[in-house]
Amino acid sequence: MGNLRQPVYLEEKLKQVRESGRLDIRSKALPTWCPGCGYFSIVDGVAMAINKLQISQKDVTIVSGIGCASRFPFFLDTYGFHTLHGRTLPVATGIKVANDRLTVLAVGGDGDAFAIGGAHIPHAARRNVDITYLVFDNGIYGLTKGQTSPTSVLGFTTSTSPYKNQDQPLNPLLMMLSYGTSWVGQSYAGDPRHLSEMITQAMAHRGFSYLHILSPCVTFDKTSRTYINLKAQVRWLPDDHDSSDKMAAMKYAMDTDNPPIGLFYKESRPTLADNLDLVIESARGRGARATV
Repeated sequence: MGNLRQPVYLEEKLKQVRESGRLDIRSKALPTWCPGCGYFSIVDGVAMAINKLQISQKDVTIVSGIGCASRFPFFLDTYGFHTLHGRTLPVATGIKVANDRLTVLAVGGDGDAFAIGGAHIPHAARRNVDITYLVFDNGIYGLTKGQTSPTSVLGFTTSTSPYKNQDQPLNPLLMMLSYGTSWVGQSYAGDPRHLSEMITQAMAHRGFSYLHILSPCVTFDKTSRTYINLKAQVRWLPDDHDSSDKMAAMKYAMDTDNPPIGLFYKESRPTLADNLDLVIESARGRGARATV
């Protein structure tokens, strides 16, 4: 009897949420995603992270592309850009370069990020732009009614793969690690507490941080990346994992049958802004010598 969980009452939960301060960061627009979508917990996770890091809402900009995730900026009371399909990272980079004081987040789905937008990722990573990229991976195109995406599993039956998907899925974590991303993590939309903590860590990192978020599509995927399946598959990274060991991070990233969640890799190195400052100083020095 001592192991029975105490009941949670709605009134008490609402009081906890109000007192947390994260409702102040939510906008008056209500999310329009399907009931049960994992994206709801991502909105709450970002609001909690902004609140925990004590970042002023006027200093936050969220950039989205096209897809189910694209309406994300509407649901938080911050600045936001709803941009073109796959173009979140160039826009986010431009915003950060224009005003380095801003906290900039880019958000997108697996299609937006790794299909049309895939070519922008290695350049944001190698430049170490100080932005956070949250990718919501449900392994399917949800907004356009359930086609296969770059991360759809083999054998997945959809409207565009009626005889089962035969295309090898991409491994986003391996891609990010090989591109030189300075912070790489993974979480799961069905674990809101862990998700919020990982978003907080990603936003606190100085440099290009990437958080891969496994999230079910409750409408168009009833067999593959469901809550039941993901809950049985995901596992924690080992406590002794060294997040400075890129080879170890790659080894864990290759385990797609039981995807680990947690911080895979982290390093500290100059950001794009740091390097631009060096260029400016060098240009000033050259100009000063030229006038002597």
